[in-house]
Order: sequence, then structure tokens, then C-alpha cells
Amino acid sequence: MPVCKNKGCGKPFEETENYPTSCEHHPGAPVFHEGLKSWSCCTKKVTDFDDFLKIPGCAVGKHSTVAPTAAPAATNPSTNGGAAATPVTVNADGVETYGSTAKPASLPTPAVTPKVDPATPAAPKEEDLADAPDAQVAIGATCKRNACGQKFEGPSSKDADCVFHPGTAVFHEGSKGWSCCARKVLEFDEFLKIKGCTTRKHRFTEPAGTSASGPDTSAASTVKCRHDWYQTQTTVTVSIFAKKVDKAATSVVFASDALKIDVKFLDGNVFRFHTALAQPIDPAASKYEILSTKIELVLKKANGISWASIEPNDDITSWTTFGTTGGVGTIGAKDALVAGDVDLAKMRMK
Repeated sequence: MPVCKNKGCGKPFEETENYPTSCEHHPGAPVFHEGLKSWSCCTKKVTDFDDFLKIPGCAVGKHSTVAPTAAPAATNPSTNGGAAATPVTVNADGVETYGSTAKPASLPTPAVTPKVDPATPAAPKEEDLADAPDAQVAIGATCKRNACGQKFEGPSSKDADCVFHPGTAVFHEGSKGWSCCARKVLEFDEFLKIKGCTTRKHRFTEPAGTSASGPDTSAASTVKCRHDWYQTQTTVTVSIFAKKVDKAATSVVFASDALKIDVKFLDGNVFRFHTALAQPIDPAASKYEILSTKIELVLKKANGISWASIEPNDDITSWTTFGTTGGVGTIGAKDALVAGDVDLAKMRMK
């Protein structure tokens, strides 16, 4: 039985019962913006992805086995009746761009330099790590580098080229990618297919001393958890999706320029997320809550600047900003100030 490929439908159908009103679908494009999820052809907005999938179609027609072509540029309706709409464009990679992203050539973006504790040694870069010459590797061990997945088959595996991502996974408002790459996609399966951008030799062992600066994980496995975030003018909300968390053994430490999260699961596994922050926060006004399916952190901004990423990163591109003047939040705003636009903002105030 064929399956309808119209967006928002996906139901199986019989061609003999395919009538002009059989299919309820969305003719527009998905819009994932600052934690809200919707369709460009509808006004309903939700925060949960499962609820987004349940938004009923706003158009009717016949079921189709042909996938619709990419929707043209959509627009965000404004709260003042649509008089001032913010243009939204979606490129081939599924990345949404709100408004103009062009910056004056005469005002280069200043680099954001994180504060570093001189007593804490800098973490080595993934591309600089390698197996020790005398490292013992078990047959079938998996390469530790991101997006590789090759198995150790013998000494020749150590000399084989490894194509991987030295950065970290970035899941932000529906878009998925790597901090070391410019490509962003919407589907998780497509994210897994993004080819690595760096070539070195495989690394089948963990570097020595990796647990010296954190909790003892010698008897536990370190796992990865998906995380997402969105922001307002005053806060940054980070969601770490994790179930069966040991609340008593889990710790979250807020610093003005850093965040340290150590998650302990009931099965003994651990997840660690330690990072410097792109912009300063107010630790005393920040908070977190451990829920049944996620850990939600609310970071109180120390200024009103939009964050391009959670951690300082000169290479990552900000594909979401929000307005700071003229209107409420993003919609209807006249100026969008991001971390790299501070000098521009000061000039406007003079």
C-alpha cells in the first residue's frame, strides 16, 4: 500500500479511495525558532517535537506518492497584525535564516575570549590526540572519534586514515550539525550521515588521565545525551534529554563564565557537560530542574546580548537571533544584537 508523502500526512492509502479531500497536509515549511515549532502555513506553535508532529494539516487534497519540492521563502507573522513581517529563508541544508544576516564589512566581529583558570590545564584538541605506540587494543574495539565508527581489525587499523569531526554535536532549535562544520540538517538520520571534516589516524583508546578532573568513572561508562537550547532577551534555557537520572548523585554548578554538569544515572552510567560560556551569566539567579525525561537549566544572562552558541566558538555561525529593540522579542524587532555586534550597538547609541 503506498504511503502519502505530503508534509504532515504520511498515511497509507488506496488509490481507488483517494479523493480530493482525503489528505490533510501542510503546504508550507517547518519553522523551528527559539524553542517554538510550527509550520509556515499555520499559526499554531508548540514547544514539544511530538506535539509538532501532531499539528493537523491546514490544507486538503489528494494523497500523493511524490515528495513536495522545497517550499519558497516563508514569513513570520508579526504580533501587530502582520504589518511588519520578518523574512524567513530555508536553504538546501534545512537551515533557517531570519532577516538579513549581512554585517558591515568595516566592523569585523570581535573574537570572544573565554576566561581560563590558570590552574586548570587546557583540554587537548581531538585532532591532537592519538593512541600510544604501545597501546593494547582489543579486536572489535570501535574508534573513539566522532562520526567514524570503524572497528579495530588488527595492527593495520592503526595506520588507516580516520575521517571524523573534531568538534561537538550542536542540536539547536531543530537544526543539527557539528560545531566544526557549517552544514546543518533537520533530520537526525541526515545528521548521522554528515561526513567528517578532519583526517587523522584512528583513536581506539581514551587519552591518559581523562578522569583526573572529574568524577571517578572507572567503574562506569560515559554516555552521550542529546541537548538543545533556546534563548530570550534575559535567559538561556538548556535542555539535556535524559531518563532515569539519579537526582541525589547529579550535580550542576553555575559559574559566571562556565557551566559544569555531572549527570549520574540509576544504572551507574554518567554524562558530563563542562564548558565555558559564550557570554557571562548571573549564577545566583540561574536554576535547574531534573524532570522525568530531561534536565532543564535556566541561565540568567548578565547582559542582553544574543548568544550564537553555548560555548565560545569563533567558527560556529549564528542562524538564530532575537530582537532587542522595537517590538516584543523576535517578532517586529528592528535590531538584532548578537555577540559580534557589540561595537555596532555602541556606535548606534552615540
